[in-house]
Amino acid sequence: MDFSITVILLLCLAYFVAGFIDSIAGGGGLITLPSLLFAGVPPQFALGTNKMASTLGTGVAVVNFWRNKKINFKLILSGIGFAMLGAFLGSKIILSLDQSVVGKIIIFLLPVAVVAVLLPRTKKSDAKALTKIDYFVIVPIICLVIGFYDGFFGPGTGSFLTLSLFFFTKLKLIEATANAKVFNVMSNVGSLVAFILGGKVLFLLAIPFALSNMLGNFLGSRLAIKSGDRIIKYFLILSLSILLISLVWKYYF
Repeated sequence: MDFSITVILLLCLAYFVAGFIDSIAGGGGLITLPSLLFAGVPPQFALGTNKMASTLGTGVAVVNFWRNKKINFKLILSGIGFAMLGAFLGSKIILSLDQSVVGKIIIFLLPVAVVAVLLPRTKKSDAKALTKIDYFVIVPIICLVIGFYDGFFGPGTGSFLTLSLFFFTKLKLIEATANAKVFNVMSNVGSLVAFILGGKVLFLLAIPFALSNMLGNFLGSRLAIKSGDRIIKYFLILSLSILLISLVWKYYF
């Protein structure tokens, strides 16, 4: 597959913007995956290449949140293995399907992902100590289910994880976002292993996309740490707007 310099630069811009938004509110895959498909990358290669770039990019956001003490390591240990397992299983299943079927699945799942990202976050969480049920039941289930979704499809995973942690464990929104990023990285790693073994990663494209995504994640996570919950809600709206524009352009023009 050959791509012009212009297309690669536009995709790098998309990955930068997606990384910036994803580090704050999640949903960056709602920008990057449609962009790759629009550029003509086959569905399974789009999923694998996107997974590599987003893994490295989200890792930068995690470092920023860790340095600012927003990560709960006990919480992370309770779900990290389940996130990786779920993602690996989801990716193995998607790799067993025909590429035309994968394309149809992606088109079907995109609106579902958008609706989930739009779920209201108006419920205010109260700071409280997490219980044993949170650590040994709720968090593992969240990580296994959403990890599977991440491996099978991906876009919106960060938002789903943030929403789930916010509503079911009552973490503050900024804390839910920070810890969701760690789980997201781990589910990405589990999924990426399956795509690499399946030969579905375009490394020459993934590297510049990853660098762009890393820069976006670095700047976005710094803004989230500084501004808190309010900026997260604003960027959910922005993420949706960009997605709608890209979908309208692809399917109606």
